[in-house]
Amino acid sequence: MTEVSDEGLIRLWPTSLLKRRLPGYEQPNELLRHVIEKMDAETGNLTTRYRDTDFLHHPHPAAKWLLQCINKTVVDYLHLHNQRYQCEWHVQSWPNVNRFGDYHDLHNHPHSYLSGTYYVKVPVDVEELPGRDDRRPGAISFYDPRPQANMNAVSGDPQIEAEHTVQPEDGLVLLWPSFLHHFVHPNLSQQPRISISFNVVLKWSDALLPQQQ
Repeated sequence: MTEVSDEGLIRLWPTSLLKRRLPGYEQPNELLRHVIEKMDAETGNLTTRYRDTDFLHHPHPAAKWLLQCINKTVVDYLHLHNQRYQCEWHVQSWPNVNRFGDYHDLHNHPHSYLSGTYYVKVPVDVEELPGRDDRRPGAISFYDPRPQANMNAVSGDPQIEAEHTVQPEDGLVLLWPSFLHHFVHPNLSQQPRISISFNVVLKWSDALLPQQQ
């Protein structure tokens, strides 16, 4: 969506990140944690086997609650971008259990329209390690999709930062365009970080065809 201000300024090619904390997350998160820990104990390497599960279609009531919340978040995201036509999608999802030192390398999510993460349990106690003091354990960083867009930025220019970092917390949901590259920093706690990642895969409809100008 192109934004035009009252002063005639046109903001081109925005990239939107939706960030919100779900109300009433405490009890569902405790239930989700038990389900995911049980799955992890039974299967092993649960995080790397993301193609083997579609977690939010699990029959557990907490999974159904979260799916409803994510679908509502997707609707809100689309409406904020003036996409108010009939649109259907499937939410593909998988749990992540990140133990000490675990991280997710720089990547994006092909073959989907939107991607996101919901945080079930984020540890707050991290190990005191020697070395750098600018670590961001457990955080997630997003990167400007326009290569070298910041190379000519000057003081006060909002394009000077090519990286945006979010420090997760329990109950937080993030939603972004699937093309956006992101990196999950290592967990430096002895407690696992538990989250649920998901893709929003659109079901084809002629309503999706854009009108070119």
